[in-house]
Amino acid sequence: MSSMFDSYEREYCDLSTGISRKTQTLSSLSAAEKDPKLQEIQADVAEAKALITRMDLEARSLPVAAKTPLLAKLREYKEDLNKLKRDMTKAAATGVNDEARDELLSRAELGSSLPGFRLFKLLDVSDGPSSSSTSAGQRERLLQTHEQLNMTGDRIRQGKQTLLETEELGVSILQDLHKQRETISHAREHLHDADDSIGRARKVLTSMSRRAMTNKLILALIIMLLLASIGIIIYFKVIKN
Repeated sequence: MSSMFDSYEREYCDLSTGISRKTQTLSSLSAAEKDPKLQEIQADVAEAKALITRMDLEARSLPVAAKTPLLAKLREYKEDLNKLKRDMTKAAATGVNDEARDELLSRAELGSSLPGFRLFKLLDVSDGPSSSSTSAGQRERLLQTHEQLNMTGDRIRQGKQTLLETEELGVSILQDLHKQRETISHAREHLHDADDSIGRARKVLTSMSRRAMTNKLILALIIMLLLASIGIIIYFKVIKN
């Protein structure tokens, strides 16, 4: 198994646990506290998705025997990440709906003292200065709440867009790094092949050098034998004469 895959896997498991804990506390926060916490969770989710992409690239670079179990793990991690996203969305929506429901319940309690009138009549019909003041205050709070919800939604959309752009950039960088890694691996293989070729050539040259030295020794021995033979022939001719 790849040590790089193991490292990414440990990081993802730690990050997944942290996302789950933060999501559990999200629904109990107020609107002011929820927005930064939600952005933090979204950033963690984007990082977790990037880790899954890295694990995918790392697994696909391995042989088939090692790749198959890792791809099965990746499918489980992708399902886990989708569940974390659903839990985050549910927790965020639950908090917003609770605040809106509380506001509506406060209006319903105020309208219960006026039988025969619907809830929206409280905003339009006054029963004296006190009722008019209360109705105006309720309208102002509702408008403020609606404005805060709209601003929160805009920030969430902007954060989501930023995360998507960052994710696309990260995936592109990871793909480039993977291609560079393959190029380096191919270059390393070529270097090994070249080194083997140089080693074989060195052996051939050493063998040729040894053969040349042997041929020189044999040639020198033959010349010495020839000279000795000529000397013997000349010697016998001189003695006979």
